[in-house]
Amino acid sequence: MRILFSGQSYYRKDNGQAVFMIHLAEGLAAAGHDVMALAPSEKGIAERSTIGGVSVQTVPALHIGHNLNITAFNDSQVDATLGEFGPDIVHIQDHFFLNRTVLRLARRRHIRVVGTNHFLPANWSNNMFIPRSVQGVVHKAMWYNMLEVFNQLDAATTPTETAVAILRKQDIHIPVKAISCGVNQEEFYPRPGIDSAIIRQRFGIATDRTVLLYVGRIDREKGLDDVIDAAEMLTHEPVQFAIAGKGMYRDQLTEAVSSRELNHMVTFPGFVSSEDLPLLLNSVDGFIMPSAQELQSIATLEAMSCAKPVLVANARALPELVEHGINGYLFKPFNPASIAGTVQLFLNKRSRWQEMGLAGLERARPHHLVNTIRRYLEWYESVIGGAAASLSAYQVNAGTRLPSAN
Repeated sequence: MRILFSGQSYYRKDNGQAVFMIHLAEGLAAAGHDVMALAPSEKGIAERSTIGGVSVQTVPALHIGHNLNITAFNDSQVDATLGEFGPDIVHIQDHFFLNRTVLRLARRRHIRVVGTNHFLPANWSNNMFIPRSVQGVVHKAMWYNMLEVFNQLDAATTPTETAVAILRKQDIHIPVKAISCGVNQEEFYPRPGIDSAIIRQRFGIATDRTVLLYVGRIDREKGLDDVIDAAEMLTHEPVQFAIAGKGMYRDQLTEAVSSRELNHMVTFPGFVSSEDLPLLLNSVDGFIMPSAQELQSIATLEAMSCAKPVLVANARALPELVEHGINGYLFKPFNPASIAGTVQLFLNKRSRWQEMGLAGLERARPHHLVNTIRRYLEWYESVIGGAAASLSAYQVNAGTRLPSAN
């Protein structure tokens, strides 16, 4: 099968949409399919390269912040790419500038176009400092803008049943299916023999405290202000929060931590590479996700796959991953006191950490990236209208390909 992906970013692994798109595209290429990705250029000029078995075509772009690029006047580049590659199906990842062009030109060529929704208006409005008094009107306009594109597609996916329900509430007219973003459990798995002290020292994390790790974008909607407020309530506890990643809100958070003299409680390891992340996850005691705007949370799945207990906001799709008291704990969103109380509960249940971590590992197993790849191939076939291919033809093998999920 020939599959063309298109999205606001491809080569960067600093946001969930890009991580999902890269993992799926490279997994499909490893399974023997022809895969191309269209994305805005980091350099501002069109270039062609091969990354992880995927042919990547960039288009001229102007970066304007928050993972958004203006890619106007690219009709000729997009149309030439569609004509040269001849995809059986086009899979877009958002409703912004580039994908509006891709959708319009693919339709002219009578190519099936599908999409995956990663969008929630709050993820944008919080970072744009839009007043709460007008957020309802702004969010409605944002949904209208998104559906203007997605209702022209043949079908759509989104990572969870919660995310499906959100789309249906917004009056989407096309078929929508939940397919997990997946996690590569050949990279993210328990490593009991790791020397956690060495890894912690490498990232500037305390070796004499219980460490709860956050990984992801450091932006306003992620709820990290609440973690810092909770840390101030826990100064008497031997705990540290490690906030790993990069984003527009990092400087404000580091200033807040410093001004409140919480540097021993909160540390910022910076952006962690995909190679180092499994090691870091295996060196901490637990994972925390305070965001109330998660349609799944790949980072939480990665922590679960490393058999770590997870503490997450009881909001959006996170309760689909976490059962309170079984593989972690749920706390009230936007509530620092609830976070602090949940952390204290976690600290008091040290004897159950291993049990909770293993329960999380079991809950993560169905999300193996191999299963995600298989489900997407089946979905593509159903949209194209061809006969369903046998699963064995798509089985990803060990070695240069991902292993099968058991």
